[in-house]
Order: sequence, then structure tokens, then C-alpha cells
Amino acid sequence: MLVVGVCGLSYEYSFSRLATGILGDSTKQWALVIGVMMFFMGLGADLQKHLGNDQMVERFIGIEILLGLLGGFGPSLSLYAFGYWNELFVVVHYLLIAGVGLLIGLEIPLLVRVNELCLPSLKDNLGLILKMDYAGSFIGALAWVFVLPRFLDLLEIPYLLGLLNVFVALGTLFFFRTFVARTWVLGLTGVLAAGALGLGLWLGEPIRLFLEQRLYKDPVVLSQTSRYQHILFTQNAAGRLDCFINGHLQFSSRDEQIYHEFLVHPALSALQSPKRVLVLGGGDGLAVRELLRYPGLESVTLVDLDPVMTGLAQEYPPLVALNQGSLKAPKVRLVEPQGVIEGERVLLEERGNGFFKRLKAPEPVEVSLFHLDAFNFARSAPGTYDLILLDFPDPNDPELSKLYSLEFYRSLKGLLNPQGLMVQQSTSPSVAHEAFLIIGRTLQEAGFSTLALHQVIPSFGDWGFWVAGAAEDYPGQVLGQQVSRPRELPPGLVYLTSELIGAAQVFGKGQLDMEGIPVNRLLAERLFEAYHQAWARQQ
Repeated sequence: MLVVGVCGLSYEYSFSRLATGILGDSTKQWALVIGVMMFFMGLGADLQKHLGNDQMVERFIGIEILLGLLGGFGPSLSLYAFGYWNELFVVVHYLLIAGVGLLIGLEIPLLVRVNELCLPSLKDNLGLILKMDYAGSFIGALAWVFVLPRFLDLLEIPYLLGLLNVFVALGTLFFFRTFVARTWVLGLTGVLAAGALGLGLWLGEPIRLFLEQRLYKDPVVLSQTSRYQHILFTQNAAGRLDCFINGHLQFSSRDEQIYHEFLVHPALSALQSPKRVLVLGGGDGLAVRELLRYPGLESVTLVDLDPVMTGLAQEYPPLVALNQGSLKAPKVRLVEPQGVIEGERVLLEERGNGFFKRLKAPEPVEVSLFHLDAFNFARSAPGTYDLILLDFPDPNDPELSKLYSLEFYRSLKGLLNPQGLMVQQSTSPSVAHEAFLIIGRTLQEAGFSTLALHQVIPSFGDWGFWVAGAAEDYPGQVLGQQVSRPRELPPGLVYLTSELIGAAQVFGKGQLDMEGIPVNRLLAERLFEAYHQAWARQQ
């Protein structure tokens, strides 16, 4: 019963995680998947009353085998449906969830009835079964969160769970063989099911790559699931490298320079002798590449939650070539987080050659890498900064929306030096117009003066940024005047010119009207709602 509990809850988590990766909105998908599965568990529990007392053991064994097959192959079938019958994905996905829930609902009452053969006391029987089921669920939750993702990907985990269900069936067959009439039939069926699931587990990576390839135009060259996200790279025959996180395009090598040059240079080049820069997000190293064009910088602090992403930025050759080795250091030493909470050890990189040397920097710059949640870092970060860059994915999930919240921005305001600036990438002002304005409105509520920028990036369309500075440092139109003033940009830029910085501030009539625009807060996620609705209409 312990194993049954482990598998049941883990199936719920696997289907929920898959739905989140494909459809987004983790809160909604987890709630729907678990809710639908619980409903059909109740339906299954009610249906079992129509089953007679004869052949209970055989029925339980059959249900366990069927549950193992459906739960094990279900996520792969869902991903197949998304790639080949996209319009039917939701139907197929929730039919599989309903089937798994129905079988789980049948197995627990049947197990109680089977256990009566050994433990006739109802109170003892129920106590034992439910205790083991709940304990198994707890173990399953811990294993699914902390253990299984370290060794298996999202499609391999269900195959392992399915094998456990089949082993329960075969174990039941062995211990209750005197109550089973067709032992060899059930035994052969269980062995074949175990073989199929074992083959699926063994071929898990090729199966995943085959199914994922259907979702992308160009060949998949790397697919890796970390504790926090699924990272995938494609590369076409011309060498164009595209990066996707949880199915969403993050950058394309054909035009990422436009994005990163606009993210960094309009604000940084407007500052007088900047020394310290903080980058939140940006684990691909592309924003840091642009920062290292400034020989006067003394330190860059990069905070990214996912060590897998920063590891790829340091070790994956196509990405290292693209970021020009910005996170690869000739000297690497580990130091403690120095009071910053919930972090891994800090990677401190001292650069004095490579890309930085080619720029003829007189002094090395320290690049400190923290694997932390940016929200927690902002609340307890040591030191202050002349420039803060917010290079997060779009707020397509409630967990990301908190990184665009009033509370977060207020924390960041305290990290800015006098006359310091902050830049927030801010999705598309054309497609997600209200979401773009909510970000600006929230920055203003946090005590910032703001300046809106936008630029067409071919891979994304019209894309927006907000430049922000403390209102007391930049009253009125001072911020716009400072960012707009002619200046000499660093050498080696691919796209950005001083004239483009001025042009990027031009919006249509009424496009920046903030009347009626809400503020995004931790407990009132207006941004996520507006973003989700806007892109849903676009699809």
C-alpha cells in the first residue's frame, strides 16, 4: 500500500508538471489536474461497489497492471498528442488523467476488501490501508521533488512509477496465488507490462527527443531538465541557435544582440563612471557579454536561480561562442554566500584576459555568480549598485510575476546608488499592451521615475523595456533627457546606435496612458492575468 500511495501522488505531479510546461500557468494546471484526478478517484471508489466479492484479487492485480501502463505511458502519449494532434491535446491529456484517477479510485477500496482476507477487523484494516496510503503519498511527494528529477527527466519518471505499480501487481499475485484461478495469465501479462515499461524507461531520452523534435522547426541539439525548468536548444543548418525555456523562446542568435544591446547600453552609457552592476536573471551570459565592453566597471554580480543554465553558459560550446566566454574565467574560486540566504556557494570569477583582455581593460573585473532566487537576494543583498538589469523571462507564470511586483521593486530601490538606474525587460507593448503598462505603473508606485523604450526584434516583434531611476534623483523629464543625450557607445555593437536610443522612446498617441492601470502586487497578480489574456488572444 505504501508503494501504491507513492505512485498515485507522483502521477498527479507528473501530469501537472507536463501541463504546466505545455500550457503555462502552473497554479491553474496543477489545480485542474489534481482536481480532475480527485473527482475520478471518487467516481472509481463508488464504482467498486458494483464489483462482486469473487475474483477480487484478480481484479486488483489487473487494475494495478493497467494503472502502471496508463500512468507510465500517459505523459508520453500527452506529449505525442500535443505534437501531432495539437487541437486534441487537452482532450487526450485530461482523458488520460481521468483514466488514472479512476483506476486509483478503484484500487484503494479493492485493496481494503482484499486485505480482509488477512485482517478481517474493519477498523484495523482501514487504519492500516489509509495510514500506508497517506505515508506513501508523503514519500512520493518528497521523492518527486527532491530525488527523482536528479536522475530522470519528466517522461522517464512515470515509466519508473508504472514499473512500481506492476511490481505491486506481481507481488500481490505471488502472495495471494492460492486465491487466483488464472495465475499464469496474470503473471505473463504483468511480465509483458513490466517489459514494456522497462523499455520505455531505458529509451526515455530517445523517446523524449523524438517527441520534442515534433514541436520545433529546427533540429534539437540539446535538451536538459533542471530542478527549475526545461532548457532546450535548436540549431539550423545555417548555425542559428535558438534557446527555449519551458517551451518559450528565450533568444535567437540571429537577433539576440538587438535585445541585449537595448537592455544594457541605453542606461549604462547614460551613467557617469559606473562601477558596480547587478544582473538578475540572464544566466545565459549574454547581458554580461555586453557589460564587459565597459573597461571602467569594477564588478558585475549575476544572480540566476538555475545552476544548469549558468553551467551551459560556461561549458556548452555554441552558447559559450555566443556569449563570448563572458562566464568563463581563467581563475575560479569558491567563497561563502556572505549572509545572503538560501543560496548555493558563490562562484567568484576574476577576469583579466579572454574577451575582456581583447577590450584592453586596464583592470580585471570581478564577476560574482549567485545561484539564488532573485526575490530573496534583493531582500538581503550586500552592497549597492550603479545599474540593475532585470533579465527575467516574461511573467507567464505566477511564480515569475512576483519578480515584477511592487514589493520586489521596493527592495531593489534600496540597492541602487544615488543616480543609479534599473532596466526591466517588459514583454511586447503591442501584443501585451496592458501588461507592459502594469510594469511601468508598478515601478512608479515603488518610487521610480520611468522611461519606456521599445524596439522591433524579428524573433519576437515589437519589444519593450522600462528604464527606471529613483524619483528623487530623476524628477520630471530628467531621466528621459539623460538617457537621450548624445553619447559615445562602446565599440563592437552590432545594432544599437545613439540615434536609435532616441527613436526607441517614441510611442503612438495615448500608448503610455496609465489611467486605470493597476499595480502588480504579490497577492494581487494583475500582471500575470493581463499577460496571459493578451497572449491567449494572440494565439
